[in-house]
Amino acid sequence: MTSTGSYREGIYESELVRKATRWLDAPPHPSVAVEVEPEQVSAVRFTRTGSVDSFAVEALPPGVLVASAIEANIHNAAVVKSAVNNACQRIGARDEDAALLVPDPVIRVFVQHFDDFPRSTDEAIPMLRWKLKKSVPFEVDETLLSYMRQASRTDGVDVVTAIARLRIIREYEGLLEAQTLRPGAVLSSTLAAISLLVDQRPTLLARLSGTSLTTAIVREGILAGYRCTELPTVAAQVTPQMLLEEVYPLAAYYQDTWQEGIQAVRVAGLGNRLPNFVKPLEEEFHCEVRSLLSAASNDGLLGGGAGALADRDLEGLVGWMLHKN
Repeated sequence: MTSTGSYREGIYESELVRKATRWLDAPPHPSVAVEVEPEQVSAVRFTRTGSVDSFAVEALPPGVLVASAIEANIHNAAVVKSAVNNACQRIGARDEDAALLVPDPVIRVFVQHFDDFPRSTDEAIPMLRWKLKKSVPFEVDETLLSYMRQASRTDGVDVVTAIARLRIIREYEGLLEAQTLRPGAVLSSTLAAISLLVDQRPTLLARLSGTSLTTAIVREGILAGYRCTELPTVAAQVTPQMLLEEVYPLAAYYQDTWQEGIQAVRVAGLGNRLPNFVKPLEEEFHCEVRSLLSAASNDGLLGGGAGALADRDLEGLVGWMLHKN
């Protein structure tokens, strides 16, 4: 997804997903990636071989950035720009291409089934815009839209579509451009982190960030479901029951649609509170529940210095890093 045009086939384009989730295509991987979240700005520089060269994390005060698909996100531009500047200076990022990871609520993701879907982009884009017209809280004509086809469990084709309001994406791109960085690829943090789900079993990911919860289900490399919701409180105050109530609708949809249950659960964003959630999740889904990053470590995905990013719970940047390897 990029604002240089209103469409690019493939939600983001890199080798990452071919090797991990295998359901997106992508462009050359820049040596710099910047993730902007409501709580912090993180930046990482990679070596030519794909290892971590350096990284920096700058905290943001509460309220200076509020993630939204509709309204302006940056409420205090001076503070956010200063954090981006400090992070980029610390890794020596200037006058080069960069990947940009934005908060999940900014980009709406849909998995839709079509009995017949056009091969021509000129026909596909108007169809998707028309289909999503009532599903997004903004005019579809002022959006960036990316899509990709994937296998369906029945006849026809499933299409994964990512859509975002152009002026919201431009807010984030402007932060990088102020550092003379060129945002070449734009995606949400969870879309990057999904690449860490290499298990072939139907796996549910619950990722909390700020006041948002993103739930995704990946089965044998196929995105079977995706849902981003706003929580009534911040992640640090979410209870196990609250989390269960939020992830249940997508899990129930998957079970009804695919006629099978979730067989693994991965969680991100709870930090050292995760042990309090393991038993309730295990009792609900009757399967293994683990931290996304600890499971990725066991799967051998945290080489090349990724462990340093994992120690700071930067799963989005760890996922993006896999593009380089």
